[in-house]
Amino acid sequence: MRRWLDDDVIGQGRLPLLCFLLGFIVGFLFIRLSVRLIRKQVRWWPGNVRPGGVHIHHMVFGVVLVLASGLGMVAVFETASTTTAGLLSATFGVGAALVLDEFALIFYLRDVYWEEQGRTSVDAVFVALAVTGLLLLGFHPLWMLDINDFRSAPGRDVELFVVGFSLVNLALAAVVIAKGKIWTGLFGMFFLPLLFVGAFRLSRPGAPWARWRYAKRRRLMYRSIVRERRYRRPVIRAKIFVQDLVAGKPDPEHVRTAAEAELTRTVLPAPPAPQRAHPRWPSESESGR
Repeated sequence: MRRWLDDDVIGQGRLPLLCFLLGFIVGFLFIRLSVRLIRKQVRWWPGNVRPGGVHIHHMVFGVVLVLASGLGMVAVFETASTTTAGLLSATFGVGAALVLDEFALIFYLRDVYWEEQGRTSVDAVFVALAVTGLLLLGFHPLWMLDINDFRSAPGRDVELFVVGFSLVNLALAAVVIAKGKIWTGLFGMFFLPLLFVGAFRLSRPGAPWARWRYAKRRRLMYRSIVRERRYRRPVIRAKIFVQDLVAGKPDPEHVRTAAEAELTRTVLPAPPAPQRAHPRWPSESESGR
């Protein structure tokens, strides 16, 4: 562990990224513990901040921390010591955690923290953790290219190749995300074969791609919904179990799993009837003669 810290983190200049990740994790766990204690009305816990009777959401404090630490990093960018850079990065991580923990409130423009839609905030936190972890391990969206070698190599053709490769990555990621495969698109940006797999497989039935491409192709829509029910439902239930374990369950009146909500919105159509190879001729009575 010490060797990895010295060689791969400090030696590669990733110490601020590690401090950001630690601050993010600590900030998220602390605020989730706080809101769960407030929800249970624990007497010794301070509770919500209500100056003048106005409830201040913790994302407000997160925005303040993000702005303050971000301005600090910009101001001392060239002269900051390792300790200063680490402290500012950790503060930025805490602020980012407070903001993303209420991402659903920003997205839906209403207080859905303990509703089913509030799980969107936990999804946003998990995405941020995954991206930060991959960057800390040395992965990047252009992982198949040695960027330093390409920077040192002169020539317009090299620059065009890097730009073209980047555009292909982005285009494939856009297709995969449009098919409703968020995690495949995310990790595919760091591992290109995943993008090809996600781009050529069927879309999820509720995704924009399915609405655009499968509206008049009942057989594809039927296959997509069957696959969703057979394979996706257990994965969603496992994900929601982890989310509820970490962040707490929604209120009882809003407890309805994402899998059930999505499947009830999507009606399973009947499979398309096979076409007759030799259709019969209509009788005289049927043809109106």
